[in-house]
Amino acid sequence: MGSSDLISNLPDEILGKVLSFLYSYRVAVSTSVLSKRWRNLYLLIDGLYLNDAQGDPQHFCDFVEDTLELLSDSTTLKSFSLYCAFTHDSSEMGQCIDTVLERGFLELNLLFEDTHCLDVESFTSNTLVKLSLCDFYLEFELPPGGVFFPKLKKLSLVQVEFTSHEIYNAFISGCPVLEEFFLHNHDDYINFPAWNGTVESLSIKRLTISYHWPHYPKGHKGFCLFDTPSLVYLDYSSYAAEGYEVKLGSLVEATLDIHSWERLPDDYYYYEDGDTVDNVGDVTNLVAGISNVKTLHLSADSLEVFHSCCKSIPVFPNLVTLSFESDKERGWQAVPLLLNNSPNLETLVIKGLVHEVTEKCGDACSCIPKRDKRKRKRTKTEKGVCCLSTCQVKVLNISGYQGSCGELKQMRHFLGNLKCLETVKVDVEVDQGKDAKRYMRITNALMKLPRVSSNCQIHV
Repeated sequence: MGSSDLISNLPDEILGKVLSFLYSYRVAVSTSVLSKRWRNLYLLIDGLYLNDAQGDPQHFCDFVEDTLELLSDSTTLKSFSLYCAFTHDSSEMGQCIDTVLERGFLELNLLFEDTHCLDVESFTSNTLVKLSLCDFYLEFELPPGGVFFPKLKKLSLVQVEFTSHEIYNAFISGCPVLEEFFLHNHDDYINFPAWNGTVESLSIKRLTISYHWPHYPKGHKGFCLFDTPSLVYLDYSSYAAEGYEVKLGSLVEATLDIHSWERLPDDYYYYEDGDTVDNVGDVTNLVAGISNVKTLHLSADSLEVFHSCCKSIPVFPNLVTLSFESDKERGWQAVPLLLNNSPNLETLVIKGLVHEVTEKCGDACSCIPKRDKRKRKRTKTEKGVCCLSTCQVKVLNISGYQGSCGELKQMRHFLGNLKCLETVKVDVEVDQGKDAKRYMRITNALMKLPRVSSNCQIHV
């Protein structure tokens, strides 16, 4: 190979991409001293990342402005990321953000370690396609032209506070072609909620909401509105609101992690003399609004919320895949209703089989309380079959399996009643290398279980 410089012989476009991957912009610029060949290659970077911890934080805003001026003639620069570990003057940082917005980037990421209060003159860009804000407190009156991002398709707000809910509404309405919206807001970090429980957009297709204020119930008071007729995917994690109004006619897949403010007794019925228990919430309309999905993922808390905070479980006519998690402190009360109301269900995915034994788990569960066994036997005789026997489930996927007696009993219950089963996949949570004998004992016990379906194959 000799001493030939193979890297310098690469095309300019390749070298520009290599420089774009460098952690520090200063390092990218420093390559200009290598030779004449490298003198202006830093102008070909397509992404710029600036960090105030890598230089003089006191004059960081000036450095940002100077850097953008230096790269003003670049035709390849498309994305800009700004990370601040130190607190800066709000007016200076606001002016800096205005300069960045005017630069015409396609992607902008503004990440702050401590919540920054920004006073920006305008918040608009005619070029941005992707915008991410983290740890922001946007304190400004609506500019004359409002908030406007005519080309923005992806918006991410993490720990972002607004002066008022009106500012939030203006922010969302100012993104007319928005397709993906991610909002993460937890009260462990900030003081006031940015979200008023409303998402109204004709264009959003993917929506992710993670909104938790366990120490501030008032932040969850009122109704939630999801007016998103084009939405295809919903990932919603929060506490149950007082009620929901939803328009989700195009929804295909939903992931729900909904918590109740209070855990209710197993024999509680949603209405007691027409009144509801305080702080319980009502997810009836939300569950009805997602009933056309093909794929549904539920957390262990959501299963209980479906039981305690929903007046009735609707029919899920299009549901093909149902996935839910188990927890030793959460029951399966809603499982029989979901299985009975999903006539076209083909795939059942369960993360863990250990759950709280209750009187409402029905015959989807093998964990019948001892004091209720005789009553259950009479009920089963009267009905003739359990809810599993009428299911069309072909694929059963179990993860987190540890081979306990209770888990084995539940697997026997599934295999003995699911008549259409073709494939059973079990992820055994035992290290084969460290405990090979236990692993073999668990797998052998699974393989020996009787199966009501002659086509059923077990894969461990």
